[in-house]
Amino acid sequence: MRATIDKSGRVVIPKSLRRDFGRLPADVEVLPEGTGLHLEPVSGTGMEKRGRFLVIPDCGLTIDDDFVRDLRDADQK
Repeated sequence: MRATIDKSGRVVIPKSLRRDFGRLPADVEVLPEGTGLHLEPVSGTGMEKRGRFLVIPDCGLTIDDDFVRDLRDADQK
């Protein structure tokens, strides 16, 4: 999907991606990745205590087998 970066460095994320992402506007972490950029949602302030356990707050991201496989494969590149 193609987008344009304006002279101020802003990028408009296409509507279909915004709809799929579902949590906009949002703070994101911008990370270099190869010759591109990776946008990652910033979730909360860190860990939450639930009962006796520390847990990462829900950021609305669904983690399934394909997601884990993509993360594993990206780490091996």
